[in-house]
Amino acid sequence: MLTRVLNMFRIPDLRNKILFTLFILGIYRLGAFIPAPYVDTDAVQLMRDQANTSGGILGFVQLFSGGALTQFAIFALGIMPYITASIIMQILGVVIPRIEQWQQQGAVGQRKITQWTRYLTVGIALLQSTSFAFLFHSGALVGGIDLLPNFTVWAVFVVVLTLTTGTALLMWMGELITQRGIGNGMSLLIFTSVVSTLPAQLTAVRANNGNDALLGFIVVAVILLVCIVFVEQGQRRIPVQFAKRVVGRRMYGGQSTYIPLKVNQSGVIPIIFASSVLYLPTLVGAAMPEGGIGGTIQDFVNDHLTYPTSPVYLFFFGLMIIGFAYFYTAITFDPVKQADTIRKQGGFIPGIRPGVQTERYLAKILSRITLPGSLFIAAVALVPSILYAVFLDSDLGAGQGGGASGLLYGGISLLIATGVALETMKQIDSQLMMRNYEGFLK
Repeated sequence: MLTRVLNMFRIPDLRNKILFTLFILGIYRLGAFIPAPYVDTDAVQLMRDQANTSGGILGFVQLFSGGALTQFAIFALGIMPYITASIIMQILGVVIPRIEQWQQQGAVGQRKITQWTRYLTVGIALLQSTSFAFLFHSGALVGGIDLLPNFTVWAVFVVVLTLTTGTALLMWMGELITQRGIGNGMSLLIFTSVVSTLPAQLTAVRANNGNDALLGFIVVAVILLVCIVFVEQGQRRIPVQFAKRVVGRRMYGGQSTYIPLKVNQSGVIPIIFASSVLYLPTLVGAAMPEGGIGGTIQDFVNDHLTYPTSPVYLFFFGLMIIGFAYFYTAITFDPVKQADTIRKQGGFIPGIRPGVQTERYLAKILSRITLPGSLFIAAVALVPSILYAVFLDSDLGAGQGGGASGLLYGGISLLIATGVALETMKQIDSQLMMRNYEGFLK
């Protein structure tokens, strides 16, 4: 293993990419601890203590910001606005013909989609930063703690500008990693946010639930890790045979290959999508006035949609994960296009006629393997919450579980971290194998 690690740094090009990626991630983590202007640092410390011992809104929203939101840092919004914008653009691609045309235009269309995603990200960040400025001043999100005591028009403008600029900067940093570093930049930023919260989560579980709970958490995490790696590497290989054809004096085709369909074709995207959707009701509920209909909505959100042991939360979260798994798989793998590509290249699946029958066969196989894959990632996300509700403090109300955030979001953290790590290691492996070095993955 040590030899393989050294091989990564023996290749100048790969070494520069890895160091550049680590440098950008280091800047990201530094920005997660720099507070925004006009913020009361003492109040921020109180909010951090509350978030570390809460399974409610704060424990949820800090997962994808790497704790930056509970610091009210310049990167407080994290990469969530970009994720939300990407979801919106992908959904609009189904209903707006122009965006659908861009999706079919290859690199040119992708650049247009990326550009509009950036614009939408800035707009969403502007709305979210404005909402957080008012919420953190009113204390509705943090139990009456006022983070912006100097609440003037200028102070709000500076805070909103800082948080929006921070999101735009993170978006640029993620694209830099993708272009000049190793791995997918946006995924690595999410990976860094998730992993950075693990030490605090483990400490909170041990402090509030004891060593037995910590040991049980570690055992469950190891079992889930093995299962995640096993499923993530699983494939259904569909054989494709290409007929021989003569062009001029040369003969082409005749070889056999296969289409690799992963059991979990959508990766960690359904978890991120579902979390993003559940992220919005928490903000809406916190913005509602106390008393009356607003108070009723706020109580419902706090009791059912922000505390992960709630049956309502478990049901909607699991259902959205399965739905987004099918949705994203349908976007990334189109049986009609794939069947048409195979036909144009003179290929066929043994025993299946080219054209419509190939399309139906691919759709049938894809539907069959997507179901167990989606059920698996939903189980990984929900098992820690179910175990917590059964074995630890199952009678606690919303937001009252000590160390809850460490255990309840452990499955989500583990799935995201493992998925991103595997994809990044595959890229490093390809770089090593291309230069005749032995890779990490066998």
